[in-house]
Amino acid sequence: MPASDSSLAGGCHCGAVRYEARGKPFHATICHCQDCRRVAGAPLVAWFSVRARDFHVVRGRIRPYASSSRAERGFCGDCGTPLTFRAHDLPEEIDVATATLDDPAAVPPADHVRVASGIPWAAPCDGLPQHREGRPQG
Repeated sequence: MPASDSSLAGGCHCGAVRYEARGKPFHATICHCQDCRRVAGAPLVAWFSVRARDFHVVRGRIRPYASSSRAERGFCGDCGTPLTFRAHDLPEEIDVATATLDDPAAVPPADHVRVASGIPWAAPCDGLPQHREGRPQG
């Protein structure tokens, strides 16, 4: 992960939505849960977090989707690219889909979460820490 505050830029597939994430990213992870898999149409999804105040849409509009009673996801309304995740109990944070960055390698994952609900043929094999459910608190 970048060692200091930075500005990361990214956007959706069609270019209608562009964003900047300022400040130091945290909680860079790969999620294996069914919800992430289904909304992305992929076996796993990489995310990183930033403070909500440090995330800015600079072009277009992110379309919200209440994916559960506990969270909201954000997509491009034109091409459907999944961009963000916000847990209602953590309003000061926003998770950003790492693969939507212009330079996804700038924020490498630190671990895997929700591996208990993952697809067996997509099991982690990169040596990163694995958590059956969410990341341990503390």
